[in-house]
Amino acid sequence: MRAILIWAALAIAFIVPAALSATSPLLAWRDPLYIAAGFAGIVALGLLLFQPLLAAGLLPALSARAARRAHVWTGAGLVVAVVAHIAGLWITSPPDVIDVLLFRSPTPFAIWGVLAMWAVFAAAALAALRRKLHMRPAIWRGIHTGLAGVIVIGSTLHAILIEGTMETASKAVLCIMVIVVIVRAVLNLRGQRLRRKRGA
Repeated sequence: MRAILIWAALAIAFIVPAALSATSPLLAWRDPLYIAAGFAGIVALGLLLFQPLLAAGLLPALSARAARRAHVWTGAGLVVAVVAHIAGLWITSPPDVIDVLLFRSPTPFAIWGVLAMWAVFAAAALAALRRKLHMRPAIWRGIHTGLAGVIVIGSTLHAILIEGTMETASKAVLCIMVIVVIVRAVLNLRGQRLRRKRGA
């Protein structure tokens, strides 16, 4: 029952904001590609709910190996969603995207969004090149976790500051949950490492 409730809560937090966004009256004046880009951003934010929990092995009914594998695939999905988000916005409004990428945009949400974007790409590159970099596991984990923190902070602030198609309350709940799960996952991973050290 506990496992069902956890998965149900995550599914609701993921699906409800997207479903409510689909009913926004603002969509009537948007280009289809722009709408798709916006929903790619919503999907990316939703995937951040799962990444820390998978990394820490906190999702029920998943073995450690399955969780690690899902973490890799979910991370790849996150990269794809971010690329789709940026590419769609680029096609519909290149000057705005250029201003954002060059940190010239006057809107604060854009700055947080581009910081989160670069952190996503850096975290993915770090994961892909892990063996080639020959980094000590503790250093690799520290950098990867730090980038994850930047991703979560940047993404949630980006979402909260935008007054767009996402419904306010469900968006706020999703962002709070994303922050809570990464804090929970980091504390859990730290506790696991401390227990291993004491056991050694």
